[in-house]
Amino acid sequence: MAHISVLDEKSLNFGDVKTILTSVKKRDTALSTRATKVEDYVNKFNVFDHTQIEEIKKKIEGLGLFRVKEKHINKILDLAPKDVDSLKIIFAGENLTLKQEDLQKVLECLD
Repeated sequence: MAHISVLDEKSLNFGDVKTILTSVKKRDTALSTRATKVEDYVNKFNVFDHTQIEEIKKKIEGLGLFRVKEKHINKILDLAPKDVDSLKIIFAGENLTLKQEDLQKVLECLD
């Protein structure tokens, strides 16, 4: 069996996944069964289009919340929380706490 090594690990949001699947579909003319299921899932649950994703990312990064990483921003974009409690759930598994006012600023970026 061949040895596979991970060269790079990157957090993706649904918009990024949709873009990658579109390029794979153009290249291969068809997606595998698993990729088709992923495409269906992304199409069903993706809330924002590509331009909205870029705008929201810039807004959240512009808040100066240095502890909020790209993986957190991508999860916020995927789940599109509507209230502070839902947003707190995203950070629950992390060693990261934000002030109530910072959480509110992040939510304002989603509007």
